Amino acid sequence: MSAVDAELLTRLLALRAAWRSHERWSSARIAAQQMEAFQRLRSYAVARSPFYRERYAGLEEAPLAALPPVTKDELMDRFDEVVTAPSLRLYDIEEHLHRIVEDDADPSVPWRGRWWVAASAGTTGRRGIFIWDHREWAAVLASYTRALSWGGILSRVRRPVRAAMVTTRRPSHQSAIISATFNSLLFPTLRLDASDSPADLAARLGAFQPDLLVGFPSALRPLAMEQLAGRLNIAPTAVLSASEVLGVPESRDIEAAWGVPPVDLYATTETACIASTCTSGSRHVYEDLVIVEPVDADYRPVPPGITGERILVTVLFSRTLPLIRYEMSDCVRLGESGCPCGRSFRILEGVEGRAEDVLRLPAAGGIVAVHPNVFHEVLEEAPVTGWQVVQREDGLDLLVAGAPLGTDLQGLRDAIAQRLTEQGVVGTPVRIFPVHEVPRTPLGKAKLVRGLHP
Repeated sequence: MSAVDAELLTRLLALRAAWRSHERWSSARIAAQQMEAFQRLRSYAVARSPFYRERYAGLEEAPLAALPPVTKDELMDRFDEVVTAPSLRLYDIEEHLHRIVEDDADPSVPWRGRWWVAASAGTTGRRGIFIWDHREWAAVLASYTRALSWGGILSRVRRPVRAAMVTTRRPSHQSAIISATFNSLLFPTLRLDASDSPADLAARLGAFQPDLLVGFPSALRPLAMEQLAGRLNIAPTAVLSASEVLGVPESRDIEAAWGVPPVDLYATTETACIASTCTSGSRHVYEDLVIVEPVDADYRPVPPGITGERILVTVLFSRTLPLIRYEMSDCVRLGESGCPCGRSFRILEGVEGRAEDVLRLPAAGGIVAVHPNVFHEVLEEAPVTGWQVVQREDGLDLLVAGAPLGTDLQGLRDAIAQRLTEQGVVGTPVRIFPVHEVPRTPLGKAKLVRGLHP
């Protein structure tokens, strides 16, 4: 283990020990801790970030609800002014991400020996770049290990957990960085790509025999069907679902295949883990790490039990790239506190808006589910600012935004068509169209997939 890994592991374990005491706090103490942490975050951001100093001029003492939201476009347009480390420049970070993708480099190795960097998928119209230092990255990792603890997973194993992550292998994505980091911290981890065929995934999982299986619901369900059909033979102690809405059919098939209900984790690249399920089945918000504000289309707060049209998230441990009332297009519904497990954090009753990202397309003998990774792999490094797939009766229309003159659109189309063929898709022509910007819904969302969807 390297010195960097040892430092990370030490910080991670210290955070996990400290956070356990927070789980039984009263609602009043949680609220007080959130406000104290928010005030420290704002003071830090105003002192070190030109963007926030300008944005909060005259609002240095205002309550959180009085501060203007911050969008991803604003962060990316003014990235060099938002970050609190003057040496960081978006151009340099983009170059670093491009190199590690081209070289398929080990993403657990910090850039310049100090920073971990990830890119979001761009499903809301524009890719975001996010960066963490040692302390922040330890908090990101600790937030995910909390999900294992709350789900009762860590108490079921008596040796280092062998984890298989069926998400993406692209080293610029946070899930790949996390799996590589855990692998270097004495937790054997297998990184797999959800866009690979179920047969290929089953072969590699069978050889690895994971204790913990982590993945997108759209990838876990086909694997559950492989297990039930006898073509996969693994016995994970626990299954963790992440990055997409976990539906009843997926949850049912996963439990049927492996005998345990999946732990449902709600997380994003920007925030790390926001909420996860406990052993009682409730999904609790990590209120000591994030402040989640569901709001309507006019940014007014919605009451518990009502689904908002977007959320504003304040990441209390963010410092390098402060996130204060950061706007995300997810529609969530918060509940009240109170759960048989005894944890006092509020319950996240519902998360909506991501299941439609998976396409169901015709294949020889039936229908095949095509994960967005298929499109990400081709388009993430393309010179576009966003993209959207429109499913029509006679094929797929791929809309690409921000493509400069001279972009090889035909080459992109051919690459997408080839990847779909490799997935088993038949009879689905692909057309590509440059657009000024990706169309948005009346709620302001830019869906990854539009049109027909069963």
